[in-house]
Amino acid sequence: MAAKAKKKGGGFVKQAAILAAASLLVRFLGFIYRWPLTNMIGDEGNAIYSGGYYIYTFLLILSSAGLPAAISKLVSERIALKQYRNAHRVFQAALVISTCFGTFFAIVMGLGAHRLADMIDIADSYYSLLTLCPTLVIVAIMSVFRGYFQGMRTMVPTAISQIVEQVFNAFFSVYLAWVFMSINIPEGMTKNIPLASAGGTMGTGIGALAGLVVVVFAYCLIRPYLLWRAERCKQPYEESKRELIGRVLQTAWPIIAGTAVFSITNLIDMGMVVRILQQIGFSEENARALYGQLSGKYVTLTTLPVTISTAVATAALPSIATSVKLKERKQVRRKMTLTYRISMIISVPAAVGISALGPQIIHMLFPSASDGGTLLTVGGVSIIFLALCQTSTGILQGIGHIKVPVVGAILGAITKVILNVVLIRIPSINVLGAVLSTTGCYLVAGVFDVIMLSRLTGTKFDIMGSFLKPIIGSAAMAAATLGSYHVFYQLLQSNTIATLLAICIAVAVYGLVMLLIKGIVEEDLQTVPGGGKLIRVCRRLHLL
Repeated sequence: MAAKAKKKGGGFVKQAAILAAASLLVRFLGFIYRWPLTNMIGDEGNAIYSGGYYIYTFLLILSSAGLPAAISKLVSERIALKQYRNAHRVFQAALVISTCFGTFFAIVMGLGAHRLADMIDIADSYYSLLTLCPTLVIVAIMSVFRGYFQGMRTMVPTAISQIVEQVFNAFFSVYLAWVFMSINIPEGMTKNIPLASAGGTMGTGIGALAGLVVVVFAYCLIRPYLLWRAERCKQPYEESKRELIGRVLQTAWPIIAGTAVFSITNLIDMGMVVRILQQIGFSEENARALYGQLSGKYVTLTTLPVTISTAVATAALPSIATSVKLKERKQVRRKMTLTYRISMIISVPAAVGISALGPQIIHMLFPSASDGGTLLTVGGVSIIFLALCQTSTGILQGIGHIKVPVVGAILGAITKVILNVVLIRIPSINVLGAVLSTTGCYLVAGVFDVIMLSRLTGTKFDIMGSFLKPIIGSAAMAAATLGSYHVFYQLLQSNTIATLLAICIAVAVYGLVMLLIKGIVEEDLQTVPGGGKLIRVCRRLHLL
């Protein structure tokens, strides 16, 4: 029975591991293309690129961001009760919703591109907004297929489509930026940065189309089986498409609202940072460059580790929803505890490591645009609280309390605005104020979600296993990382090699310390692919 419980509790972690591995590869590919892109268009180009991309992201959230989670929850609940026909009807209803919403917001963004670009005080983002319009429709449809597969508790199609999407995105973003760089060069300039930035965003749409092809192909392969299963199943009640459209919307809107509020934090920075910096004496060019460092470097790098906690939350949602539907209370609590522990075991050392080597990492990745390392040093801790938000949100959605994260997100956004107004205006802090306010935003939202989750479920947060032990391991790791970096740099006189070697040592030290203090136990290793081999190695070294 214990082994069976472990298998039940760890199944979603294995799916999360698949999705997390794909997400990390996707992020890595993202760094590969952002490196030449940033070196090509610079910090000012990053500001233009981010201006268009953040508006696109916000409209994408309004059109479809809540659909994968909503579909995953609704489909997994029906499959748990063997209502396969209703599960497939959820998918069909969601396709109608996504197509309509995606098309509507694509038209809105296309017709309002000039006004939107002027609204954020980055008029050159106009071209980027135009190139991103078709992507809204493509991603909206793709999100439905991904949500359907996730509801069936398989992350493989989503993982493969993400990798294919990013490969095409990486190649075409850099290639089209390079092509557009020399088109219609403005007088007195050597390159057309606005068009090059639009070329970068155009690659996003091409990548999304490639990802859509993958999930549609995967669906076509299993469609005959899905239809056969739907026809043969016996269910007490057949839900109509109109009824299911209402249920999808009812489930999706709080998820969309919560995600939209967090996306607004990026829009808040976009609307406030450049304007406030100019008010305290920075030139428009310098203000844009600082915003480019914030959006193109700080945000990009600090959201990388959260990819794993997001994957864990994505996989946990249908798994927890299934256990809730089957009234498996012990399994629900066990999955909640396991989800938090895995999320924090990864997020805490990532936050400490990025803070410790912030300037070195920036210099390694962007040698020709190496400003912005201080942003990572100051704001690395936000990774912990963002991961806490993502994990709590996935669990709350899984147990059916989908409105709670919305309240947390609103409280966080209010905190963000207040801190932005106060901190950015201090000349000695300037753009660091946006970093500090982001940390405050996620701190408030994350703590609120955890408190509410504890009250709703009666489950206590495992402070020792999920937080204190990772902090102890991370502290030892930070000391080893900084010491080894300086030793390697003195010997090799190469920042890149010294940074990479220090990161390798950081991973080894953290893993070793966590094993010694029982921060990572055999059960944790059993739930990940290849865990059996890791257990055997650790036993030979007497670490387990």
